[in-house]
Amino acid sequence: MKWIGALLFIGTTTLIGFEISRRLNERPKHIRQMKNALQILEAEILYSQLPLPEAFETIARQIPEPLSTFFHNMHVSMHEKATDLYSVWNNHVDDLLTTSSLSENEGEILNQFGRTLGQHDFDQQQKHIHLTINHLDRQLEEARENQFKYGKMAKSLGVLCGLFVVLLLI
Repeated sequence: MKWIGALLFIGTTTLIGFEISRRLNERPKHIRQMKNALQILEAEILYSQLPLPEAFETIARQIPEPLSTFFHNMHVSMHEKATDLYSVWNNHVDDLLTTSSLSENEGEILNQFGRTLGQHDFDQQQKHIHLTINHLDRQLEEARENQFKYGKMAKSLGVLCGLFVVLLLI
């Protein structure tokens, strides 16, 4: 019975290590997808001159999950609610942080962007989009470094921590 418990514990810690590694690997991908979404938003605002809800729906159709859900929910919320854009944006950014591998740093960058969204003329809005993309570029570099440094280590530590605790208890 001890051995079954020990194997289950080792399996659990191994899965935790693999989950941490998976999140480290997905973070750069999600940051790149957000950068792409902001570039599409820029094009939709400047060239197509779509209203924000329709621009959000266009973005949702062009990017993969979980960011497509974020933009689709923004589209739906802006049509359903008469609240201000900033509060809707913040609520959906909080939801995005729980469903994606984006960190709190990216959430803060997106919240800062949400404060300016829809409040300026085309040129100023374009500058804010470029500023946000530059901030995300810095976060992307950090995410790649963390992925390189800690990705394999998280997997190994999951297994080794499980083995260590089992050896201590047996």
